[in-house]
Amino acid sequence: MFWNYVYLTIAVVFEVIATTALKETQGFTRLGPSLVTMVGYGLAFYFLSLPLRLMPVGIVYALWCGAGIILVTAIGWVWFRQALDLPALIGMVLIMAGVAVINLFSKTLVH
Repeated sequence: MFWNYVYLTIAVVFEVIATTALKETQGFTRLGPSLVTMVGYGLAFYFLSLPLRLMPVGIVYALWCGAGIILVTAIGWVWFRQALDLPALIGMVLIMAGVAVINLFSKTLVH
């Protein structure tokens, strides 16, 4: 089970890198960010597939999306100076709460 979370964490990191680079591709007209995006998503999906061998797809995807949303939003706020209003912050807290509930209380983490 430990390695499933390691692989999922690696998948999230690559997805966040790829999504951050995606903003800089300018519609895939810039080669460097475009390559980072494509390689990042490829590696993200590869590492995302590894926990799916033993964990339910819905749980893995919820954890991957939740962590990705939080991290990409934080990067957008810090790196791109994108504003977050109160509803956005409340939504982020709810996403984090959902991820916590899945990890702490769900009995469906392993087949």
